[in-house]
Amino acid sequence: MFMGALDRHDGSMSISRVSPAAPDPPATHIRTGRSGEDLIADLLTRAGWHVLDRNWRATPADHPVRGELDIVAERAGAVTIFEVKTRTGSGFGHPAEAVGPEKLQRLHRLARAWAREHGWSEIPSVDVVSVHWPAGDAPRVEHMGSLSWH
Repeated sequence: MFMGALDRHDGSMSISRVSPAAPDPPATHIRTGRSGEDLIADLLTRAGWHVLDRNWRATPADHPVRGELDIVAERAGAVTIFEVKTRTGSGFGHPAEAVGPEKLQRLHRLARAWAREHGWSEIPSVDVVSVHWPAGDAPRVEHMGSLSWH
């Protein structure tokens, strides 16, 4: 409950209780992205990966780089960052096209920040996973592994 002060015509104040508005449901593109990430996390787990983090963000005071790592997973001692791009249609192009050189460079910086924060000596590789998921159809997944930004 939010306590709000209301001015009265006579200059006095009255306190009223106002219920906060229910949060808006996530936008469609956010739900689509989350569904793709959930699918990939599940597929990785089934394939023997251990998901270490989801939607990890560097602590701003410790790391100047901004952004988020969708999925950080480990298998056989190797850590990989999975950047998941999900599309329900082709109107915005191939999902992987959303990961240009600047985004890839940021992901590698975030991977180094994640490794430092978690005490990993090896810097994680960065993979891009595209999920094509038209409404009413089964998803199709494409995995592009170990992308470099150099």
